[in-house]
Amino acid sequence: MTIHIGIGGWTFEPWRGTFYPPKHLQKRELEYAGQHLTGIEINGTYYGRQKPESFANWAASVPDGFKFSVKASRFTTNRKVLADGAGSIEKFLTQGLTRLGDRLGPIHWQFMATKKFDRDDFAGFLDLLPDSQDGLKLRHAIEVRDESFRDPAFIAMLRERNMAVVFADSDEFPCIDEQTADFTYARLQRSQENVETGYDNNTLDHWADQARDWAKGDRDVYIFFIAGAKVRNPAAAQALIAKLR
Repeated sequence: MTIHIGIGGWTFEPWRGTFYPPKHLQKRELEYAGQHLTGIEINGTYYGRQKPESFANWAASVPDGFKFSVKASRFTTNRKVLADGAGSIEKFLTQGLTRLGDRLGPIHWQFMATKKFDRDDFAGFLDLLPDSQDGLKLRHAIEVRDESFRDPAFIAMLRERNMAVVFADSDEFPCIDEQTADFTYARLQRSQENVETGYDNNTLDHWADQARDWAKGDRDVYIFFIAGAKVRNPAAAQALIAKLR
């Protein structure tokens, strides 16, 4: 089984001195994160295009086996008619993200809480997502934030396409706990600032057991500690990695 555990991004000032050692060079923060975590969700791609050289440099900064997920551009998901987004999807996928090579994990497509399930439109959108790019296999993780997606038709269309519905453990949005692909993508969002590791020991034991369960049948698992008490997320990720070892 392959379980990748990490955080969202790697540049966050409060992590300096809490996760990164004091006076650690900022330009080497990703290298440090790569030595202590096994995955990172790149979220800068949600806001704008990145240079191909940036992806190549990020890949070179982390060790073998490390995985980046890449958050899809908001211009591909924040649309009234999703099925009309072929051009924006192509623009996102051709910016150079395949320069990550074997460090590329799933593409994370996140939808706003105002987006409701429209069967035909959503099926049209999913059909626009390719299985590969520049000869590199792509995996797609779909995060929805409205209760209307608790629809068997939505789950079925993801299973038909081997796309994962994101397991989002959050106080704000619905959590759809369904296995729809040959991998699992989870975003844990309840870390607490008054707990040094973000989550107490019993809760970390729970997530370790859950990770092992998700990984059964040779399924890859991606778990990212996101939001909540963000300053604690690197410690939470490291604590969970330690439990799984």
